[in-house]
Amino acid sequence: MLIMVSLTFHFLLLFSVLIFVSSLPECPKCGNMDVPYPLSTDKNCGNPMYKIHCNNGTLQFSSAADQEFLYEILSINPSEHKLVISPPLILKNTCQSPDFSLGGFKIDENSPFNISSHNTVMLFNCSENILLSPLNCSSKSQCRQFEERVVQGNGCRNTLCCTFLKDSAMTSHRIRLRTGGCTAYTSVINLKPGDIAVDAWNYGIQLQWLPPPVPANAL
Repeated sequence: MLIMVSLTFHFLLLFSVLIFVSSLPECPKCGNMDVPYPLSTDKNCGNPMYKIHCNNGTLQFSSAADQEFLYEILSINPSEHKLVISPPLILKNTCQSPDFSLGGFKIDENSPFNISSHNTVMLFNCSENILLSPLNCSSKSQCRQFEERVVQGNGCRNTLCCTFLKDSAMTSHRIRLRTGGCTAYTSVINLKPGDIAVDAWNYGIQLQWLPPPVPANAL
């Protein structure tokens, strides 16, 4: 009997939370960008599980390693449950990304967000240990084109760089940087084999989110 009461209580509590969350309004625009539900810039709008930030008219996504480190949101596609953030610029005259001390880009594994499989990630200034991995570290890898033709890649010239496509075989919650590994990265969305038009690449990190559960009263 006690088990039944406990289960009923927890069900009612979950149901109440779902009703409360679903009743929250869509968040107002941030600058010129809409903030579609379930994304939330405030505890009083959207779904708080899908937290993003609006700072001075700019939408941003926070790092799981440090909530103060923010990545600009470039676009949002609510119908596909996707958004694109800007990879941080590699520091001038160095080959290090500004989130190196945080271990690179990281998403909380308990959040509804993950990195989509449409991202081609380029790692720079890597140690030779990475040659043991199944990444493309050849002289024809796209990361070489980035080093040679993009200003922010100039500081990475003559370092070991590698390229890989994010897929289900690799963690979908981080792009890892570390001492003894690689110190800088960038990402390109929907990069096609043989695409050498570096200036036309779609730079960004595409994230996708799981839609929130549908409240029982909406079924």
